[in-house]
Amino acid sequence: MEIERKFLVAAPPSGYEAFPFHQIEQAYLCTGPVVRIRREDQSYYLTYKSSGALSREEYNLPLTSEAYAHLRKKADGNILEKKRYLLPLPGRPDLTIEMDVFEGVFSGLILAEVEFKSEEDALSFTPPEWFGRDVTWSGEYQNHRQFKTRRWSFLSAAAAGHDGRFCGFLFQIQLPPFSRLGRLITSFRPFRLRLPALPETLP
Repeated sequence: MEIERKFLVAAPPSGYEAFPFHQIEQAYLCTGPVVRIRREDQSYYLTYKSSGALSREEYNLPLTSEAYAHLRKKADGNILEKKRYLLPLPGRPDLTIEMDVFEGVFSGLILAEVEFKSEEDALSFTPPEWFGRDVTWSGEYQNHRQFKTRRWSFLSAAAAGHDGRFCGFLFQIQLPPFSRLGRLITSFRPFRLRLPALPETLP
């Protein structure tokens, strides 16, 4: 069972590059249920995840590099690349912050995850001040949604009561925090473009 909270990060803590990290590449074979392949440093595995937000069933199976390469050719959408930094959580030596700094298609996006042993602990968790918006329950930053997302160009109809899908893609407008414009904003937050309700039948 995987129990975790996920947060956007606008400004990571200084010196985070000095902490240990894993180089990760992952791709998706299916999203309902989630079937994912991942290369983490020199390890390879296939993962099954059930549906859910805070808690999900998760099973991992080891793969050889040859099996990973074979399945990678069959994956759809974006190949996700990121560095996962392992940061200590002050006051909680039993917990670790896994901060994902994305590269490639989603360069500029940073997410922080904390995994817990119980839902009670997860729900009572107070995040550090540098954590941004809690996106645990929205599902918009689950990796299996990003794999079929266009870089920095989402138009979300969620505010109009829709599930955020329009013409087969999930859209959201977001500024990379390290862009020239991003540096002018003291407190970066992603935002959504509000759209009128979509008709039941498109012409």
